[in-house]
Amino acid sequence: CALPILAKKPQMIDEALKVAIRKSGRTYYDLGRAAGVEPSVILRFMADPEEVGRGGDIRLSTAAKLAAELGLGLS
Repeated sequence: CALPILAKKPQMIDEALKVAIRKSGRTYYDLGRAAGVEPSVILRFMADPEEVGRGGDIRLSTAAKLAAELGLGLS
């Protein structure tokens, strides 16, 4: 009996977006201005939820704007 090939667990969209934002080296102001997103939204998204007192979730439309500005897509 052959063992099934274990697929690598896909990276969550929010994790991938946070990594891309960090790697971009851009300020939240610059990124937000270019993507049409308030920098404070990016700041809350990137902050540790325990530090901001609430979840750092963003809307899907906001994630799409940021991903487009960073050159990200789904694969």
